[in-house]
Amino acid sequence: MSDTATETTAALRSQEPEVHRLDVVHVHGDAYAVDVRGHQLLVDQPSEAGGNDTAPTPVELFAASLATCVAFYAGRYLQRHGIPRSGLHVRTEFTMAPDRPARVASVRLLITPPPGLSPQRHAALVAVASHCTVHNTLHETPETEIRLEPGTSD
Repeated sequence: MSDTATETTAALRSQEPEVHRLDVVHVHGDAYAVDVRGHQLLVDQPSEAGGNDTAPTPVELFAASLATCVAFYAGRYLQRHGIPRSGLHVRTEFTMAPDRPARVASVRLLITPPPGLSPQRHAALVAVASHCTVHNTLHETPETEIRLEPGTSD
């Protein structure tokens, strides 16, 4: 391969997006363990839905993902402006759709700014928090593929 072809191939590889991976395995009943970069999470279903209520549901983690992303962006805004993050609070409320398919119908995020944030900066804080990665992803729906991967037989 010529030097030019090698450089072109290397340049194309560097433009490929980084693939992030997490793994989910069954634990018991309706509980599943999630491994994210060595961090362990557990999900389950409430007892009224047939689970053991040992952990949040996947939908609750979805809402938590959005809320923590908003909190992170808000926190970084505060940090950039020299305002302590102590007192920053994000509450999330969501409703489920009453019809099929099963899905979240609405999400509401309420940001309580820390006491050190002046009222003049409130709109800017909301604007920055509204552009968090998870919120952006909800507006620019990603390609999603679900397929079966052949497993090993016992």
